Amino acid sequence: MRMSFTLAHVLLTVACCWVGESLAQPASVPHEVMRAAPVSRAAAETVVLPSSVPDPIEPFNRVMWEFNKDALKLVVKPTSKVYRFVVRKPLRTGIGNFGRNITYPGRLINNLLQGRWTGARDETHRFFCNTIAGGAGFVDVASQWRIPKADADFGQTFGKWGWKPGCYLMLPVFGPSNERDTVGLAADTAANPLSYVTPYSITAENPLTYFNPYMYFSYAILYNDLSDKVDGYARFVETETDPYSVIQYAWTFARRNRAPDFRLKEEPDQASLETLQSVLVSFNDPKFPDRGKTSSVKIPATGRKLKFTLWLQPEKAPIVYIVPGLGSHRLADTALALAELAYQNGFSVVSVSSPYNPEFMKHASTAAMPAYTPVDVHELHVAITEMDRRLEKRHPNRLGARALMGYSMGGFQTLFVAGVAATNKAHLLKFDRYVGIDTPISLTYGISKIDEFYNAPLAWPRDERTDNIENTFLKIAVSSQRVLKPRSEIPLSTIESRFLIGLTFRFILRDVIFSSQQRTNQGVLQRPIRRFRRGPVYRELLQYSYTDYFQKFAVPYYQARGVDLGGAQELERAGDLRTHAVALQANPNVRIIVNENDFLLSPEDLKWLRLTFGSERLTVFERGGHLGNLSQPEVQKAILRTLEGL
Repeated sequence: MRMSFTLAHVLLTVACCWVGESLAQPASVPHEVMRAAPVSRAAAETVVLPSSVPDPIEPFNRVMWEFNKDALKLVVKPTSKVYRFVVRKPLRTGIGNFGRNITYPGRLINNLLQGRWTGARDETHRFFCNTIAGGAGFVDVASQWRIPKADADFGQTFGKWGWKPGCYLMLPVFGPSNERDTVGLAADTAANPLSYVTPYSITAENPLTYFNPYMYFSYAILYNDLSDKVDGYARFVETETDPYSVIQYAWTFARRNRAPDFRLKEEPDQASLETLQSVLVSFNDPKFPDRGKTSSVKIPATGRKLKFTLWLQPEKAPIVYIVPGLGSHRLADTALALAELAYQNGFSVVSVSSPYNPEFMKHASTAAMPAYTPVDVHELHVAITEMDRRLEKRHPNRLGARALMGYSMGGFQTLFVAGVAATNKAHLLKFDRYVGIDTPISLTYGISKIDEFYNAPLAWPRDERTDNIENTFLKIAVSSQRVLKPRSEIPLSTIESRFLIGLTFRFILRDVIFSSQQRTNQGVLQRPIRRFRRGPVYRELLQYSYTDYFQKFAVPYYQARGVDLGGAQELERAGDLRTHAVALQANPNVRIIVNENDFLLSPEDLKWLRLTFGSERLTVFERGGHLGNLSQPEVQKAILRTLEGL
């Protein structure tokens, strides 16, 4: 596909996560703010997000996306394993280099048409160097000689000339596009020299000769380039709640031909910048995700099967159950990073989706929506208990001590399980260790910070806000083209970095509400909930804050079922670990890792943690924001220390 999945990953999931994750669930953004939608904000004004490319034929595009998704998972992924085995990496790289080199004329023409004289010069220099010294382009010597690339196509050229796309298109095989770039793709084909080469004579008697070999060559190059990336793409499709909307919005900025302004108008905020580093947290071995075995277990209360992923050691070993942040999938990057860390150090590992992820909500939740912590945590505990029983039955004498490890919201839920361990029913699994990583203490405080961060752009002048937000997105789009490393400096101001964090969680909330209302429509939403036309209801959902979610959805839902969540005291009590302070303090198996500058922890929270757990069970790092330092060796060593003695 021509779309940048790196951008899709970075642009809208870059800020993860309190109750979220570095591959959270973004969505398409409204073309306009629907002010008629019910809102509940202290601020009189609202944040107006930059519009995406209009999607008037969304049902058709979603059907085409389903086709592409199935082709990716059922055809490209399995065959690419064979292809990679037969065609080794150096040869695949060479084929990709040759494919790019042969399309030089198109890049030259478009650089010239756009007035990019330096780009035309660089691409010409690259072409002759690679053709002569690189064996017809199979070896990219130009990159070794640091000659810059200047990619350009007719879609960009048409955009430079003023053609603004008016209709998003999902093309078969080629993926996301619009009417401008689709015409540009046809022009790019015409500019390719192979379009005019055929080894056959074209005659009416032999219609097969009308098939130009360029068509097959193009698909071969596309397949070759995709073969090394398909595993990541397939996991992206599986872990995202609605990958179509992620791609639809990210494509808008991937193809927007505008250079961002990197000047900072306000001072940067170190804590939120460090939080953005969470996007770099991932597994090291590209084959690690596929080494896990995905199974399912039937949940008694729902009668449905919930999936989980297992990495089992060859001999008997302690097992770690990993609970990710809100909205996160069991195969999200941070969950896989922790699973790999534990597995490589001798532990068996199970990863389960968050109770706020639609996979868990649809298959393991008795309530239509997650909100009330005692219910959410109980259902999580029940699910893990069923998983453990199945594993014990399938692999007798292979499971040692049990550990429950969670990060962010998963850390909060882990500590909640520890806090009620003494009063748990006998049939639920008992754990030998509880590990909470970057856990919030008060969900009420966390929610207030998330809503505050989303509204950060209100500090900008009204007539500049939307343009400034678009410029922020373009900064991320450009930055994603570079190889980002841990502790890389991201040129974002305080408002920008905080807004990206708040925006990420607003999209997570959108998916939670959509999934819950699909299951039990409370009649709150004004727009219909449809599978293949989600744009209108998505635009309405983005108007709801986390405070709105509790007040307008969760509280009425539970009240209708005889559980009164209307009182502020009850909500705060249920979502505050201090409620279980005595039990947590008395539990010797609790271990906690936090960062002092985590924006989800108040000074009072840090003081409570130190008084409750002391230095033996609590590790506090001075910096790292929220989940921003998990890739650092000293933090990973601290995580492994929490599992010592098992």
